[in-house]
Amino acid sequence: MAAPGSAERRELDITNEAAKALAGSADATLRELERNVDATITLRGNRVVLEGSPEAIEAATALIQEIVLLSERGADPEPDSIERIAGGVRRQESAAALHDDVIWKGRTMRVAPKTPAQRAYVNAIRHNTVTFGIGPAGTGKTFLAVAIAAAALAERRVQRILLTRPAVEAGERLGFLPGDLMAKVDPYLRPLFDALHDMLGAEKVAAFLEKGQIEVAPLAFMRGRTLNDSFIIVDEAQNTTQEQMKMVLTRLGFGSRMVITGDVTQVDLPRGTRSGLLSAQRILSDVDDIGMVKFGSEDVIRHKLVRRIVDAYEADDVERERAAAQRRAERAAGD
Repeated sequence: MAAPGSAERRELDITNEAAKALAGSADATLRELERNVDATITLRGNRVVLEGSPEAIEAATALIQEIVLLSERGADPEPDSIERIAGGVRRQESAAALHDDVIWKGRTMRVAPKTPAQRAYVNAIRHNTVTFGIGPAGTGKTFLAVAIAAAALAERRVQRILLTRPAVEAGERLGFLPGDLMAKVDPYLRPLFDALHDMLGAEKVAAFLEKGQIEVAPLAFMRGRTLNDSFIIVDEAQNTTQEQMKMVLTRLGFGSRMVITGDVTQVDLPRGTRSGLLSAQRILSDVDDIGMVKFGSEDVIRHKLVRRIVDAYEADDVERERAAAQRRAERAAGD
C-alpha cells in the first residue's frame, strides 16, 4: 500500500456510454474532474487511468462511478455540473439515485430532482397542500413547480394551472404597459411560460390558454376569488407585501395545491415594507399541511460561477451583520 501522500495509479474499465459522458466536448468534463479531485485522469478508449495521491484516487474513483451511474440513466453530466456532483459525492449524496424520481417525462424532456433539497421540495409539494420553496436563483424552485403542475394537468388531477407573480421588479405599473393583459404580464411571467413551453410545447400551451386551463394573472387580480381544482404557482413571492401574501393564501379552494417560490435576499419592495414571504416563514412554519423547503448555493443548477456568486453575497451579508452587531455593542458600551 502506498504511503500517505505518495503517488498511486489505478485503472477503471467503463462502458462506451460512460466514456462518452466522461470525455464531454473536447475533454472538458475530464478537465473539470481533475480540478475537483486533484488527480490526473486519462481516458483511453473504455479505460480510465487515474494518477495521484491515494486520497485523490479514492475521490476520483467515487466521482467517476457516480458519472457512470448517471450515464446509465441517460443523464450525462455537463462540465459545469461536475463541481455540484463532486460535492454530493463528498457528502454521500448520490445524484444518480435522485435522477430515478421522474417528475415529468415527455418526448424531449425528462425532469427529476438533482439535489437532496430539490428532492425534499418535490416531496413537500406532493404531500402538502401549500409548499414554500425559498432560496437563491438557479436552484430549480420555479422549474420543478411548473413540471409538477404540468404533470398534474396532463393527468387531470387538476383542472387548470394558475400562474401569478407580483409585478414590481421593473418599477413599472401594469396599466402603463402596452397591450392587453397577456401582453402586460408576459415580461413578468416569462420564466414560467418558458418552462411550460419546454415541457408541453408552444401549441399545447396556447390551446390550454385558450381553454382557460392555463391562466396567468397579476397577483392583484387574485383578490375575491376562490380557486378550486387548481395548481397555483406564486413566483417571486419575496416581492409580495404581508397583506398580499395573506390574500393569495386564502384564495385556496377545494382540490387545489399551491406552490410559493422566492428569494428573501432579493426583495424589491419599497424601503420599510416588510416582505410577505419573510412574514410567512415566521408565521406558518409550524402549520400542518404547509411545507417549507430552503435551498442553498449547493443546489444551484446553473453555471458553477452562479454558486460562487451566491456564496460571495452570503458571506458579505454575514460580515455586514457581524460589523453592525459590533457597532451596536460598542454604542451600548459607550452609553
